Amino acid sequence: MYKGRGKKKKKKYERQEEEIIRRVPLPKGKQVLGILEQRLGANHMLVKCLDGKSRNCRVPGRLRRRLWLREGNIVIVEPWEIGGDKRGDVILKYHQTQVEWLKKKGFLKITKEEF
Repeated sequence: MYKGRGKKKKKKYERQEEEIIRRVPLPKGKQVLGILEQRLGANHMLVKCLDGKSRNCRVPGRLRRRLWLREGNIVIVEPWEIGGDKRGDVILKYHQTQVEWLKKKGFLKITKEEF
């Protein structure tokens, strides 16, 4: 008996999200927390840092494919040694649960307008 070679049914697996308890990385040394304000293109973006300065930041080559950023994301910025008040590198992006933890512990103080 001939069995047709029609479409195979794909199984749909529901992704079960479990809360994994992880430590929230905090800024070390010269690193600063910041909010991504505007994407400028070519892996450059304008980030408003919590030290009151706006920096033109870029994503380093080792993180380009892994780190996808949108406006309003909370990130860790490492200022450059030369021109550190105007430029920096984005090192890490916080997830929503990590942002809530930072707000709860008092590391991040933002108003609703910025988010």
